[in-house]
Amino acid sequence: MHDAPTTSPFRQPRAVWAVAFACVVSFMGIGLVDPILKSLAGQLHATPTQVELLFTSYLVITAVAMLVTGWVSSRLGAKRTLIAGLVIIVVFAALAGSTDSIGGIVGFRAGWGLGNALFIATSLSVIVASASGSFAGAIILYETALGVGIALGPVIGGLLGNISWRGPFYGVSVLMAIALVATLTLLPKTPAPARKQRLIEPLAALKHRSLATTSVVGLLYNWGFFTLLGYSPFLMGIDSPILLGLVFCGWGVLVALFSVFVAPRLQRTVGTARTLYVNFALMAVDLAVIGIFSTTPVVVIVGVIIAGAFIGVNNTLVTTAVMSIAPVERPVASATYGFVRFIGGGLAPFAAGQMVEWVDPQAHLPFLIGAGAVLVAAIVLSTVRKALAAADRGEVAQPELDALDEVEGRNPVLGGLAVGNAD
Repeated sequence: MHDAPTTSPFRQPRAVWAVAFACVVSFMGIGLVDPILKSLAGQLHATPTQVELLFTSYLVITAVAMLVTGWVSSRLGAKRTLIAGLVIIVVFAALAGSTDSIGGIVGFRAGWGLGNALFIATSLSVIVASASGSFAGAIILYETALGVGIALGPVIGGLLGNISWRGPFYGVSVLMAIALVATLTLLPKTPAPARKQRLIEPLAALKHRSLATTSVVGLLYNWGFFTLLGYSPFLMGIDSPILLGLVFCGWGVLVALFSVFVAPRLQRTVGTARTLYVNFALMAVDLAVIGIFSTTPVVVIVGVIIAGAFIGVNNTLVTTAVMSIAPVERPVASATYGFVRFIGGGLAPFAAGQMVEWVDPQAHLPFLIGAGAVLVAAIVLSTVRKALAAADRGEVAQPELDALDEVEGRNPVLGGLAVGNAD
């Protein structure tokens, strides 16, 4: 773990590569189902609202599970928690591909969300603990897994979905099964956690104004984000899963590039708060344009791809804001924030479908409301601007940090990764 800094971050033990591979597959899930949403609606005779429940069940269960992942991992240990998450994903992804009803898929996606929460909660710490070379090298490897997974997810989903809508679900199950076998055989036993987390800690942390405020910011931002991610495929005028996959691949590439490279630089040069104010405003404009021109597929497609840049910056810096000013340990802050923001991400696509079905068949309203939610997020964020400015100057006192926390503090990208940007 203390090799020279010049050691390549990609010269790692096989155990690290096994977990990194699982991370790639997990992050693929961000855009995996987007290319098959229209196919599912057509072949299973489902309404867009019913299809959007694939996001709702997955993310709401992930949100609730975030409240207990710390409690579980502090008792089972990192490796057992990781394996439990992988087993659950393998089983429920396969079940989702085997069912013949939209209700069945929605239900099995909920189980998948539980597994994903357990996996995400521990994968970063396992890679850092098992990697050779510097901490920073391990982080580069994790960031690479993030970028590859986000960019490849829509492409793989499109290719497999072009064969059958069941393909992406079976594909995830097979890939995660490979990762499970590799993790079982290659990852050594991890040390016992230093402290057992109490079940009430994530909810109790909401009494802290700074954490509660930034968590609400995450909820509002994710409302706009998942309105775009969940409903835009129905507005693009594209029936081919492969072509839809390419559109979201372009989106995913921008998300990855702006998360890993652009957001940290903007934070250093402009500051967290100012960067987010501008970024929220630009994302709101983008969502509003999609909403106004929702019946013009070219505008929707271009707007979705461009949104990847704003989402990449937001994913990193919104969570950095949470990590930097929350007066509790990072695992607790991560669980609290993950719970609140995933609630917004889970409800937004379903709400969009309901609006289109009952009020606005041309889908102007969901995106305009999403734009409004993102603007409100900027306003709410401004109420903690002094704390953010102090954190940028390094003046905010934090609870005692462990080695992983210190690395996260040096690299703000990890704020988003630690709580699961596998939205």
